[in-house]
Amino acid sequence: MILKNYNLKALNSFGVDVKTKYYYALQKIDDINFLFNQKKQFLKKILVLGGGSNILFTKDYDGLIIHNQIKGIEKVEENKDFLTLRVGAGENWHKFVLYTLKMGLSGIENLSLIPGCVGAAPIQNIGAYGVEVKDFISKVEFYHIKERKIDKKNKIECNFGYRDSIFKKSLKNKVIITHVYFKLSKKFNKVISYGTLKELAQKKSTELKAEDISNFIIEIRNSKLPNPENIGNAGSFFKNPIVSSSKIEKLTKDYPQIIYFKIDNNNYKVSAGWLIENIGLKGYRKGDAGTYEKQALVIINHSNASGKELLLFSNFISEKVLNTYDIKLENEVNIY
Repeated sequence: MILKNYNLKALNSFGVDVKTKYYYALQKIDDINFLFNQKKQFLKKILVLGGGSNILFTKDYDGLIIHNQIKGIEKVEENKDFLTLRVGAGENWHKFVLYTLKMGLSGIENLSLIPGCVGAAPIQNIGAYGVEVKDFISKVEFYHIKERKIDKKNKIECNFGYRDSIFKKSLKNKVIITHVYFKLSKKFNKVISYGTLKELAQKKSTELKAEDISNFIIEIRNSKLPNPENIGNAGSFFKNPIVSSSKIEKLTKDYPQIIYFKIDNNNYKVSAGWLIENIGLKGYRKGDAGTYEKQALVIINHSNASGKELLLFSNFISEKVLNTYDIKLENEVNIY
C-alpha cells in the first residue's frame, strides 16, 4: 500500500522531523512489480531508504520513499575455503555481521556495529578499521527501474572506490538493490593494523578469533561514537580527504602531530577528525547542532535541530577546515 504524508523521523538516524509525500514498504521482489505498475505520479521522483543511517533530510521529501525491507540469507556457493551468501538488502548490517561470525566465517568482523542495512554497504563501499566491504562482495543484484528488470553487477563492474561505487554514480537513483552476495572465508584472516584495535588484540592472552575482533571494535565504537537511538547522528559526516605527497609534506611541516595514512607513493589519506579537532571544533555546538565531544568527525542533533540547521553547521565546519588547511572536506552523508 502506498501511504501519503508519511513521517520519516523514525526512519533517519539524525531524528529530523520531516515527511515524504508518498511512502512504500518494499518487502519482497513481487512488491517491485506491483509498485511500478501503479500510476506514474508516484514514480516521478524516487528515493530508496534502508536504515536511514547515512542521510540528512533538509526538508520534506516531495516524492516517493521506497523503504527497502527485503530480508533473507541463503547459501549459494560453498567449497572448503569459502562460503557465498545471498543477503536481502533490508537485513540489518550489524546483525548480519554477527550471523557470519556464528557461522564460523571471517572477513567483515572489522565492520561490526556500522549502522544501516546490507543494501547500503555496496553503495557506500562501507569501511572501517582497515577493511572495506568491496573485498568481500562478489556481486550485487538489483532492479533496474527504467528497464523494469532484475540485473546483476559483479565486483569489478561495481567500480568500487573509497566510499564510492557505480551505485553513487551512473546508477544513482536508477536501481533498487535487492540482494548482495558476500564471499566469506572459513579461515580467520586478522586485520589489526588500526592502532587501538592492535593494542587490544595484543593484550589478549588466548588465541585471537574473529569474534574477538568484532567485540574489540564494538568496544571501541561504543567508547567514541554516539548511539543514534540516544543522540541523533549519522556517524562520520565527512570523508577522510586524500591529498598529494607534496601537500602532506607541507602539512606535516606546519602540523607535526597531524594524523595521516599512506595510500601509495603519490597519495595520503588525512584524518578529517583530527583536522576538525585541531581547530577547536570537537564538542563545539551551535544551537542544537554540534560535533560529538568524543569524536569531532561526528555531527550530532542534540535534540530538535532541523536538517537545514545541521547542514549549515556542517558547512561552517567545512569552511573552517578549508580556510585553515586549504583542504576541502567532502560529505560522506547524503543530503536531501
